Amino acid sequence: MKAKEHIQSVLDHVVKRDPGEREFHQAVQEVLESLEPVIAAKPAYIEANILGRIVEPERMILFRVPWQDDKGNVHVNRGFRVQFNSSLGPYKGGIRFHPSVNLGIIKFLGFEQIFKNSLTTLPLGGGKGGADFDPKYKSDAEIMRFCQSFMTELSRHIGADTDVPAGDIGVGAREIGFMFGQYKRLRNEFTGVLTGKNINWGGSLIRPEATGYGAVYFAQEMLRTRGDSLEGKICVVSGSGNVAQYTVEKILQLGGKVVSLSDSNGTIYDPDGIDEEKLKFVIELKRIRYGRIKEYAEKFKGVEYHEGTRPWGIKCDCAFPSATQNEISLADAQALCHNGCCLLCEGANMPTEPDAVHFVHSSRVLYGLAKAANAGGVAVSGLEMSQNSMRLKWSREEVDQKLQQIMKAIHKQCVDAAEEFGAKGDLVAGANIAGFRRVADAMLDHGVV
Repeated sequence: MKAKEHIQSVLDHVVKRDPGEREFHQAVQEVLESLEPVIAAKPAYIEANILGRIVEPERMILFRVPWQDDKGNVHVNRGFRVQFNSSLGPYKGGIRFHPSVNLGIIKFLGFEQIFKNSLTTLPLGGGKGGADFDPKYKSDAEIMRFCQSFMTELSRHIGADTDVPAGDIGVGAREIGFMFGQYKRLRNEFTGVLTGKNINWGGSLIRPEATGYGAVYFAQEMLRTRGDSLEGKICVVSGSGNVAQYTVEKILQLGGKVVSLSDSNGTIYDPDGIDEEKLKFVIELKRIRYGRIKEYAEKFKGVEYHEGTRPWGIKCDCAFPSATQNEISLADAQALCHNGCCLLCEGANMPTEPDAVHFVHSSRVLYGLAKAANAGGVAVSGLEMSQNSMRLKWSREEVDQKLQQIMKAIHKQCVDAAEEFGAKGDLVAGANIAGFRRVADAMLDHGVV
């Protein structure tokens, strides 16, 4: 069978077998369509049906999570863990608490994680987990009870050499702490089974900042290919959580100017730019008070608030989608290009819809897709695992330097792989090819398992 026919047969089988999982279908199609020249060059991939195996998780775990609120009412949520591929190492990927979480979302995130982790060159497999639980407006006690119930089941399936979860949307240091405490209590062991831990009991410096910092480092590498930098660039950032906050911080450090943030309710536009003092307000607003970004416009003069919109209509040089999947439509991509945007760098997972990706490809916009650009988070999670294994703690400067080196190496892998297979300058093809080959070759080595 020819490579193109083989790829299409796998895509058709995925859609038929898993109807309704739109995000998962989108993620699989985006990767597999890039791989035709690689599959054609190595028939062993077809003979061993690597594609058919790589799109099927090694294990999918679905479980009930009962918990009690402060009024004594009992609630039931669903918990998920998809252990997708362990060819390169223990499963690694975050835990997301959000009402939108379902099996299809977790599968899409886990599938993306395989290649993202591969690109870091660290010994990490791919996985993802979460629950359809909304942590907003819950007390600390309610969050603790939910996390303990969630971990009571999850603890059976994870371990420092099996599966090492981290945080994601809705899961920060507080939630990681509650889950780690329950795991330790149940298993009677203190191991690096979770990353994103508090710094004083096994966490790594730079871990909270890593995804945002890494995306900006990747953007800087893309701009260098044109002899340019972030100095003086007007940037729009979506979201206002952890990734967005540290994306803003690093852009400021590198001389850029950020004029937007957003949440699920709307977008703020600050023509004067978000400085360090304003960023401190956002951090306090989102991490401590769990408020809405609208309060930023009420706090600072000259700021516009646009209800129910995203920032992609704002004139800018660089765009950093840092909220959630599929937040940039074709119309949004067209608006960005029309307004002079020269770089789109994804801090969120798969934030650009397929039609928008194709449009960006046809323009001169530098495009850094998520599995490469936002790999900084899992990279530093891997560094946290190393520190836990060696019982060491590296300095902030050491970790930041390693993160910069990893992001630079990821960019080079993407550039080199794209050029090798006749797609010079196409970082989408480069990232997918580079990430896939390392995993696929390991799968060949391991036999039919």
